[in-house]
Amino acid sequence: MALFHCSLLSCYAFFVLALSLLQSPLVHGRETESRHVVSVRSLLPGSVCSSPRDSNPFMLKVVHRHGPCSPLTPGQKPDYTELLSQDQARVNWLHHWISTSSNQKSTRASLAANIPASSGGSIGTGNYVVNVGFGTPTKEFTVVFDTGSDLTWIQCSPCRSCYPQQQQLFDPSRSSTYSNISCNSPKCSQLDSSSCLAGRCRYEVDYGDKSQSEGFFGSDTLTLTPSDVLPNFLFGCGDQNKGLFGQAAGLLGLGRQPVSLVSQLKSKYGGVFSYCLPSTSSSSGYLKLGGGAPSNVNFTPMRASSSQPSFYFLDLVAIEVGGKQLPISQTVFSNAGTLLDSGTVITRLPPSAYAALRSRFRQLMTMYKMAPPQSILDTCYDFTGNDTVSVPTVALVFGGGATLNVDFTGILYVFNMSQACLAFAGNDDASDVGIIGNVQQKRFDVVYDITNSRIGFGANGCS
Repeated sequence: MALFHCSLLSCYAFFVLALSLLQSPLVHGRETESRHVVSVRSLLPGSVCSSPRDSNPFMLKVVHRHGPCSPLTPGQKPDYTELLSQDQARVNWLHHWISTSSNQKSTRASLAANIPASSGGSIGTGNYVVNVGFGTPTKEFTVVFDTGSDLTWIQCSPCRSCYPQQQQLFDPSRSSTYSNISCNSPKCSQLDSSSCLAGRCRYEVDYGDKSQSEGFFGSDTLTLTPSDVLPNFLFGCGDQNKGLFGQAAGLLGLGRQPVSLVSQLKSKYGGVFSYCLPSTSSSSGYLKLGGGAPSNVNFTPMRASSSQPSFYFLDLVAIEVGGKQLPISQTVFSNAGTLLDSGTVITRLPPSAYAALRSRFRQLMTMYKMAPPQSILDTCYDFTGNDTVSVPTVALVFGGGATLNVDFTGILYVFNMSQACLAFAGNDDASDVGIIGNVQQKRFDVVYDITNSRIGFGANGCS
């Protein structure tokens, strides 16, 4: 019988390695798992803005609505129960919109308007804001940016009915570059819903929660950055606005229809824009128009829908948990379709796909005590008493080989240390479109290349 000989040092090293493998949470039976191991403290949002004051002058700075970096009620804690309830209401409306709109024309409302922005009612803790300037001289306004919206609009004075906002209303009479669009202008016909008053074109957008914005359709200078000033930008000057819009001055539409920011500036930026949503509410991301994609970005085909030309569809083909692909037929995803949306908070999956994800995730989390469900989130854990947590990786695989290896902050939705929940939910019906929400997009460079009909994902895009 052969004997194994080793030095004292090498034998000790072998023993330590073997013991660590036996005790490691990365081993489950004979199968090696892929996991995130992070400090429990990193799960909680910071109370101090860690975003650098000097941001890239060629990009718009993106911050979370309720984080300490926000210009709108910074640090105000959201009502998570209300947030998730409104998120579900938004998704219900989106499903209804897509299923019924193929034979009807209706307004291309901003999907962001279906989420309240703060406890007590506003536009959405899940949404992100940027500052832009309107008029000459320019006046700065904080607006929600939304890939599901086309028309950009802000509240204007004189206002017949406006909700409270952080900044003063925009007064077009004080801008030397503002002009109204006439009713007989071809530009007026680009609106989904328009009317005429004293020869001037008026717009109207309606939202799933019965919120509304209405006003004159005009043009003025839009200032994105000090070096990026855009004359004759078409936007809505709202004088009748109601609903849960919160303290934001309005919306920046990044959809695909002619009146969207991206479409209006296609000749300058080539139909390309990108953003990165920060991993925490105490840090910042970016929104950029034009420019090349980072070298680490992988692309998947962008799909179009004749009945939903504003939205960005793509092909989700598989899901991996802990490094292992789940046994889900691709037809489960293709039959429902998948929408990428900057406004929806929690990713929604076809029922059978979510069931497979939940089952596998729970199998790999048996070392932790489960906590009660929270609203639409039914797989929650109590991490009280733990210094670190080990959570299986989750990856969304798209057509063309692009994979979104979800950041740790996109896997769990943390209410507090005693309740951290899997940040995915299942649709009620197998035919309902799947939605990739903004929680799962955190820290990725997300690139929309409309000209080449592709969407890209690159890891580690921002803090």
